[in-house]
Amino acid sequence: MKFEIKRYIAIQNRYPQIVHYMKSLLRKVSFSIIKPFLPKYEVVCTTYQVIPGLPVNGNQQKHTFEKGASEEARKFYVKVVNSDMTRTMAPVEVHLKRRGKTIEKQHFGPIDELKKFNVVYKG
Repeated sequence: MKFEIKRYIAIQNRYPQIVHYMKSLLRKVSFSIIKPFLPKYEVVCTTYQVIPGLPVNGNQQKHTFEKGASEEARKFYVKVVNSDMTRTMAPVEVHLKRRGKTIEKQHFGPIDELKKFNVVYKG
């Protein structure tokens, strides 16, 4: 066992580029095997428009991300929630979803009261 460790260290010292290449290749292969089992993420932004005498219009915009892109999805969600445009628009609801289930939800305006009415979703 000690001989094999010494041999590996000797190879690593002599050929660092080959060792680095093998490690990166192993990472790529392991990620390609694991990636199909990682969850998909999406950020759903719903804006509501109220016109008296008409049903409430709800416009949904979905932004989907690759499997396993949790950091990108969370950064985009935080960016949407913190933007001034989202806060000053009509009533807005923003969801961060993983595998179709809502992880985080933020709403601006009287969303609960609007959902009591007949909402027609577009998009």
